Amino acid sequence: MFGAFRATSVNLGGLLWKTPWKLSITRKANARARLKKVDAVIEAVRASGIRCNALEKALQLPKEHEMDPKDKYTVFSATSKGYRKGIHKVPKWTRLTLRVNPKGF
Repeated sequence: MFGAFRATSVNLGGLLWKTPWKLSITRKANARARLKKVDAVIEAVRASGIRCNALEKALQLPKEHEMDPKDKYTVFSATSKGYRKGIHKVPKWTRLTLRVNPKGF
């Protein structure tokens, strides 16, 4: 009952790191700002005249203002109900390019 191994809400609560089921307004704004910054970097590299395969691939991606909100905040997931899951559920989602999803999803 008392002591080092007493039952606490953390011990009985299950998962320690709980991820919210949807993005907050602030996290959505930060995600949009991050996409705009990436677009600015791609445009600056294009304007500098450098040619490389990575730049060619980056130029084929849609810009932030061309993307649907559905594509900005969710990604395709074959295991999720509705085949979509929140972008914040993807590990290291702030470092990955998740702009393109399969057609029809």
